[in-house]
Amino acid sequence: MSPAWWRWIATRGSLTQRLIEAGAPRRFRVRLLDQRLGRPRRDEAMALGTAPDRLVWRREVALCLDDRPWVMARSVAPLHGLHGQRLAGLGERSLGHWLFRQPGLERGPIEVSADPAPFHDAPGPWGRRSVLRHGRFAVLVQEFFLDAMADDLALPAR
Repeated sequence: MSPAWWRWIATRGSLTQRLIEAGAPRRFRVRLLDQRLGRPRRDEAMALGTAPDRLVWRREVALCLDDRPWVMARSVAPLHGLHGQRLAGLGERSLGHWLFRQPGLERGPIEVSADPAPFHDAPGPWGRRSVLRHGRFAVLVQEFFLDAMADDLALPAR
């Protein structure tokens, strides 16, 4: 992995904020693709420590600069930890913007993948995922960087 990509993959802070800064003066936008209750994929259930037959909150978005998708993201949270969280009302606002304002937020290890996003057909060089925890609340955040982002920022192919 190139050092330029490593800086994107390894960042532990808000990816939303990094995208806004890197994409300026372009307009950042979250495009909501899907949000519903459903079953997690087996790998998602394992990452969250929940049974694969349990319902979870799932959200898929495209993180865009000037309406051009740079990142495809999928978030999955077990229902038992959602008490009091108002995630269904996020709409086209960034989950990261809300998450990184929570005191005591902890990010687990970042897993890196060179495979395409298993939830969306969008080509890109890298993906990452990690579990973020705030008290009883846990969410698996999966982010796949797209070729469009690499092109716009003149990042190497890998």
